Amino acid sequence: MFMVFLVLLAQDSVKLMDWKFECHSFPSPESGSTDSTGCSDTSVSLSSEMEFANVRSSASMIYDRFIQNADSRTEDWLLMSSPLPQSIIIAAYIYFVTSLGPRIMENRKAFDLKGVLIVYNFGVVALSLYMCYEFVMSGWGTGYSFHCDLVDYSENPQAVRMAATCWLYYFSKFIEMLDTIFFVLRKKNSQVTFLHVYHHSIMPFTWWFGVRFAAGGLGTFHALLNCVVHVIMYTYYGLTALGPNYQKYLWWKKYLTTIQLIQFVMVTSHISQYFFIKDCPYQFPIFVYIIGLYGLIFLFLFLNFWYHAYTKGKRLPKVLQAQTWAHHSSGLINGNANHNKNE
Repeated sequence: MFMVFLVLLAQDSVKLMDWKFECHSFPSPESGSTDSTGCSDTSVSLSSEMEFANVRSSASMIYDRFIQNADSRTEDWLLMSSPLPQSIIIAAYIYFVTSLGPRIMENRKAFDLKGVLIVYNFGVVALSLYMCYEFVMSGWGTGYSFHCDLVDYSENPQAVRMAATCWLYYFSKFIEMLDTIFFVLRKKNSQVTFLHVYHHSIMPFTWWFGVRFAAGGLGTFHALLNCVVHVIMYTYYGLTALGPNYQKYLWWKKYLTTIQLIQFVMVTSHISQYFFIKDCPYQFPIFVYIIGLYGLIFLFLFLNFWYHAYTKGKRLPKVLQAQTWAHHSSGLINGNANHNKNE
């Protein structure tokens, strides 16, 4: 949806660039002679102002046309008025974790956040459990077919409950940005990888469009699965943060990679049904492509790591050599590799 908006704006901008402001010869204010360019500074300035006004008007018109298809139920919810507020937050997050934060911490001692990490991780577990329950009760366990499930835009209590759950899931992505901030404050800058920052930035950005245009239906299945996986992952991180005495309870960490692989296979398989169902009038097919592409990318990424780590027995890339395969893979999609490891 956002790319359509940009394309339309670019097309209007090209038209404006082709438009020429016609000037007529007139005496120069100082010499009284005709301006050799045929345009005075005032007319050039006026031309620029008019072009800017036209671009702004075109952008406004395109945005209005774009947003008119949005879900009216969610327009007054927090951060839902436009993509601008979240874009500012995401930009500030990227700037802090990649530039400002490391510079602030450069000559400072790393923070000991053990207590904070315990509360945070188990807090995310509780939130994820609650979202699982809400996704199930608002659709996935109370009527959805797991095939061509359309978005219900009515004021039906269950439909509104699903929309509210989608918003909560979207908002939780901003909470999870703390993962990276904790890395920075603990001076674990090697963990702030491109993949990590990209994941934590793109998820809230794309989910704004999900909540604003398609808060329900088949496009929310991956969110339900992600919440289930988060319960498992953040439980692991929370137990790890408790210290060495709890390591004996982490025997199941070797299954974390398998859990992630199952997640991506299920997400990709479910969303791919859309292409084989003869008649599925899902309202916003663009989200099907986005979810499918995202699922495939991470599925192949995990399979590649699995192949080289387990089948061929090769070592991981240098950036991952200090991490165990199981622990890295458990945090790859969430950007949490070595999140709570006591080093």
